[in-house]
Amino acid sequence: MFATQASRDELVQTRSWAIANLETGAPPFSFTYGGQPSSALLNAWSLARASRKLDANRTERSLTYTDSKTGLVVRLVAIEYSDFPTVEWTVYFENTGSTNTPLLESIQALDSRFERGQDREFVLHHWKGTSVKADDFEPLISTLGPDSKTRFAPPGGRPCGIVWPYFNIEWPSGGMIAVVGWPGQWSAEFVRDGGSNLHIRAGQELTHLKLLPGERIRTPRMVLQFYKGDWIRAQNIWRRWMLAYNVPKPGGKLPAPQLTPCSSHQFGEMISANTANQELFVDRYVEEGMKPDYWWMDAGWYVNSSGWPNTGTWEVDKKRFPNGLREISDHARAKGVKTLVWFEPERVTGGTWLWQEHPDWLLGSGDNRLLNLGNAQAWNWLVEHIDKLIIEQGIDLYRQDYNIDPLSMWREGDAADRQGITENHYVTGYLAYWDELRKRHPNMLIDTCASGGHRNDIETLARSVPLLRSDYIQEPIGQQGHTYGLAFWFPYFGTGTDHTDTYDLRSTMCSGFIACWDMRSKDLDYALLRKLVSQWREYAPNFAGDFYPLTPYSLANDQWIAWQFDRPEVGEGVVQAFRRTESVYETARLRLQGLDPDATYRVKDLDKESSMELPGRELLEKGLAVTLTDRPDAAVLTYERVR
Repeated sequence: MFATQASRDELVQTRSWAIANLETGAPPFSFTYGGQPSSALLNAWSLARASRKLDANRTERSLTYTDSKTGLVVRLVAIEYSDFPTVEWTVYFENTGSTNTPLLESIQALDSRFERGQDREFVLHHWKGTSVKADDFEPLISTLGPDSKTRFAPPGGRPCGIVWPYFNIEWPSGGMIAVVGWPGQWSAEFVRDGGSNLHIRAGQELTHLKLLPGERIRTPRMVLQFYKGDWIRAQNIWRRWMLAYNVPKPGGKLPAPQLTPCSSHQFGEMISANTANQELFVDRYVEEGMKPDYWWMDAGWYVNSSGWPNTGTWEVDKKRFPNGLREISDHARAKGVKTLVWFEPERVTGGTWLWQEHPDWLLGSGDNRLLNLGNAQAWNWLVEHIDKLIIEQGIDLYRQDYNIDPLSMWREGDAADRQGITENHYVTGYLAYWDELRKRHPNMLIDTCASGGHRNDIETLARSVPLLRSDYIQEPIGQQGHTYGLAFWFPYFGTGTDHTDTYDLRSTMCSGFIACWDMRSKDLDYALLRKLVSQWREYAPNFAGDFYPLTPYSLANDQWIAWQFDRPEVGEGVVQAFRRTESVYETARLRLQGLDPDATYRVKDLDKESSMELPGRELLEKGLAVTLTDRPDAAVLTYERVR
């Protein structure tokens, strides 16, 4: 068994928690109803339990509580895994009565206590969200001392803005990963008592509402993973669970590493783009021996009066693309290249079709408004219209951006006894919209973008991948830090650059690589670019492996930073190491992780002709010496188990 596979003790621990919280004891959620806490109500309501096998490794369990007086039905739907120490659930509330319910408030998808031993405090591993800066996704550590409260919530309704809805709580001999899956305004609170207990509450931040007859809402999706021992090992078990059960698999396959070049840096997104120059760029990439997996057509291809931010008329601009985007798609496909096209249907601005024809579908009152995905008419129009564009324009990959903080628009129209209802229906509609697109286009991948990485919650990532992880791009040290921080949680993400030197490019290369070179120029060092892209193709499959930081996280310019991706199943991996401009050290000795100490590995520096064979034990205990004489510089070393 590999070190990053779940142990029997971890599976038993998770099963014990599931029995106590899903089968015999109090449920792991809470709410207040008619002024009474759910803990005082649920025992008096009727309860129906059910379970069914979804497949060999997953069992769905449901708890359905019914209040016969008001018709409120509360249903928890959980999935328990037998191959991972993981359990997840969502809670649904439905009014089956003929009148409005009493006030339903303070709904917490997770409301539970956890106890530690006496010899060590709870340690919370948490991460920064994105603020479009170099320190996006920085790993942080906080000790949760006695009688303390630590709270997290994003500032504007996008789930990964500033804060991060993924947590690792470490306690003596193990711990628990807890993830809040809500593409909206969530909150999580960690409260320590004076003894040895930690109380965790998480859910949609604001719920204070009555449900109308027939109305239904849901909580965030909560995911817990229990572990024994090392917290970094737990993160790799999480990555494996993500690949097995959460990362979308269009056509039944995990997304492969992808080269997705675009020309937005040359044409101001797509404002100056036209059929001829888009086809030219496709041809030039193919001509230079770097055939894209997808050709990326970014913001601005649609009818707009004032530039790409003027969104709300989702029709191809026939002045620049007289035969539509289909002409470019067909041209690219003839050369073995698929197409990726940018959309931002949720944000609506003045003068556009949606603004003029359907103000009744819009939320907000400013210059940027929100297409209400909780409105059935708006939802149906959007599904049919975008589906038609995907088919007519030959779009292979749908990219959805989200450059707007929605929270104020969700809340400003809610009545005093309906607070949180607009957000809940909107989030449900957003997820249903993507589910419908995936149903109609089962081989199509969706790319999530929200000013870069503002909406990378686990529900969104069950339907998409983030090909642009942050809008902070180009600068190499920040890119190194982004990979370091995100790799703890995501096995697939992308970013891009128009730089052409080795250090900057290797700082940027990850599962999805967006090349933004001006292919009209014949003066670029295409031999170097071909070499680096070819090397990336060789080692990129390792990004789906286990992740190990080999140095501390740092953005300081006098440091090295390095990490390792390891695939023990095939005995292969890659080490990426970076010496920054002001580092005085030419050599770093990096102790590798996850290897078989009794095996022998062939290690190859991609910048050198030769390779060397080293014992696994030496790589684990003594480490791998990496020398970089230039400043700054980057090394990529691959390895394979040979015996």
